[in-house]
Amino acid sequence: MGWQQRISLALAERREKQQFRQRIVVQQDDARTICVGDRRYLNFSANDYLGLSRDPQVIAAWQQGAERYGVGAGGSGHVTGYSVPHQAFEQQLADWLGYPRALLFISGFAANQALIAAMLQKNDRIFADRLAHASLLEAASLSPASLRRFAHNQPEALAKLLASSVDGGETLVVTEGVFSMDGDSAPLGELHELAVKHNSWLMVDDAHGIGVTGEQGRGSCWRQKVRPELLIVTFGKAFGLSGAAVLCSEETADYLLQFARHLIYSTAMPPAQAWALQAALQAVQQGDELRARLQNNIRLFRQGAAASGLALLPSATAIQPLLAGEEQTALRLAETLREKGCWVTAIRPPTVPQGTARLRITLSAAHREEDIQQLLEALHDANGQ
Repeated sequence: MGWQQRISLALAERREKQQFRQRIVVQQDDARTICVGDRRYLNFSANDYLGLSRDPQVIAAWQQGAERYGVGAGGSGHVTGYSVPHQAFEQQLADWLGYPRALLFISGFAANQALIAAMLQKNDRIFADRLAHASLLEAASLSPASLRRFAHNQPEALAKLLASSVDGGETLVVTEGVFSMDGDSAPLGELHELAVKHNSWLMVDDAHGIGVTGEQGRGSCWRQKVRPELLIVTFGKAFGLSGAAVLCSEETADYLLQFARHLIYSTAMPPAQAWALQAALQAVQQGDELRARLQNNIRLFRQGAAASGLALLPSATAIQPLLAGEEQTALRLAETLREKGCWVTAIRPPTVPQGTARLRITLSAAHREEDIQQLLEALHDANGQ
């Protein structure tokens, strides 16, 4: 066939299925709005749930960190890239979340890939929620372990898998705290109880829960009074920056420092970023007012959506998906909303299952009540077309 023909056919298929992805060039954003081209829109597609990407103290901390430590780490943390800000933030994060250790990674995707690649061996098993994030499922499928997926948020389905497991090897149960495309929360208490009963470990990716839920924003696990053996938190959502961390035991951290290739062979995050993350952590810890504002926006939006008969998924989080079904329908709705000044991204397969294309509406503490009302009016008009 040849490389060029293979590429051309794959692209043509994506276009035909209305699944072709394109990036947009953002001129400017301020956590509440986004400027694309020559027009400004209300932004309902970002994961900046608390608006901290524009927090003056966080920005000042990054600038101060750059002045003190430069703009790059200069190497892997195993060479010369592990600095005082990295060490300090890891310790603060571990203390805050109640774990002995935290290890910083350049992204949540890298953390998930590194953790599963380092931990799993042949004859091991991964039981993952069917709607777990792509980074988790890809890492599991590439590992030497066997992968089985259980019905979304169904502990009884997991129980059957655990009960039928053969002897030999280890079992890792994998889920998200808050699911990135559906916005619902995992029943972490039941999942952890099952894992412990069957001598297995639970791994929770709480990218969309950390900073938003639980006391001081400590996340889904804290709120449900669960401490999984492996917890992944990311900083590109409620923290307003980027990067991630794995929370674990002392010995597990030492193991990952020896065998996690994504950690060993990648340049560490810039020290200035770790310095800024300390300021973001403080803002999250003191962010009860921001979380209350976000919850009020969620309540206003869901009440208005119900009054308009919109088919929202049952989410109590900042992620509010509106099912459209077919790809073309989702694209049409997104375009209509943009015409009315609201930027909402259409999410299509393969990111979500076939037949479940949707608008992934995300709310922020930075949104005002009049912003929510404008979105509801635009959705009402778009839904009637």
